[in-house]
Amino acid sequence: MYYRETRKRGAAPEYDRTLVWLSVLLLGLGIVMVYSSSIAIAEGGRSTGYQPTFYLLRHVLFVLIAVLLAVMAFQVPVRLWQQAAPYLFVIGMVLLVLVLVPGIGREVNGSRRWISVYVMNIQPSELMKVFVVLYAADYTVRKAAFMHSLRRGFMPMFFVMLAAGGLLLLEPDFGAFAVITVIAMGILFLGGMNWKLFAGLIAMLLVGFVLLILTSPYRMQRIAGFMDPWSDPYGKGYQLSHALIAFGRGEWLGVGLGGSVEKLFYLPEAHTDFLLAVIAEELGFVGVAVIIIMFASIVARAFAIGRRAAVLERYFASLVAQGVGLWIGVQAIINMGVNMGILPTKGLTLPLLSFGGSAIATTCIALAILLRVDWENRQLSKGFTV
Repeated sequence: MYYRETRKRGAAPEYDRTLVWLSVLLLGLGIVMVYSSSIAIAEGGRSTGYQPTFYLLRHVLFVLIAVLLAVMAFQVPVRLWQQAAPYLFVIGMVLLVLVLVPGIGREVNGSRRWISVYVMNIQPSELMKVFVVLYAADYTVRKAAFMHSLRRGFMPMFFVMLAAGGLLLLEPDFGAFAVITVIAMGILFLGGMNWKLFAGLIAMLLVGFVLLILTSPYRMQRIAGFMDPWSDPYGKGYQLSHALIAFGRGEWLGVGLGGSVEKLFYLPEAHTDFLLAVIAEELGFVGVAVIIIMFASIVARAFAIGRRAAVLERYFASLVAQGVGLWIGVQAIINMGVNMGILPTKGLTLPLLSFGGSAIATTCIALAILLRVDWENRQLSKGFTV
């Protein structure tokens, strides 16, 4: 009997194979589409050495590093993530400050969002997404008895997130600010925040977003370009108008892999923020629909894992799982909405697909933590300890 149980304990760990395969398929599709969308600008640019595989090789390297980090993150028990959550959040805040320091932060296209470490650039705002999920879940569990109190439950978290949001807006990175706000508020709501406080918070956030737009000429221009891109197709509406052209050309089945015209120096950021437009042009409505279904499935799996953790009275793990689902779902919706002209332009990548080392690494780490929550759920259900 002891021998059989020992063999059982030493057997390969169970995990959510659907979640793993969805992630692998999106990463694989991302490699193909990043190469397809970047080959023209890589071949024609001096900074790339006129090498058509410039972005492809870097993206493959990013994916390999991200997978390695994910494997390492999966080995860490959820209880250790909970213990480390406040310290990780402080580290994230320090990095957000450092990125604003001249000589440390790297500026690109008017935004100071990166810290150069020679081999690659680290984007602290991407790391903060993971840290906010962990911190908000830990805070909600610790303050569970005060979730109905404005002073003891809501205000401390509000001021902490206000500080993080202020640093993000100084970069500026409005897209990351929006995603992090949704993550934190969503976790607080799922953790049992009083609905009246939550409704008041939503109202305050809407007023705040409107004021941020009205007080920034740059954001006002983006709103104007979003409302009617065809009124200034060579100016404020240039990027969106070409994204819409790409969607129109794709029709049902697309023009074929590699056949995009918009990626040929017409559509800016084709391999990052507007990768979906190239996918729509080359793979058509069917390709975009499949990607939407895959993201929806990941979000559904995250919430299912979270519900299972809650049943097992693992409330931190439950909120982390649902927070990861919120993050990936909201960021994917915003990116898709921007590409389709439903939302104003934001500097947000499509998770697991777009070019960008920090974004891919943090998303893979978050998915690894989600898989760890699921693995521990299964172990506990069998009567094992974790």
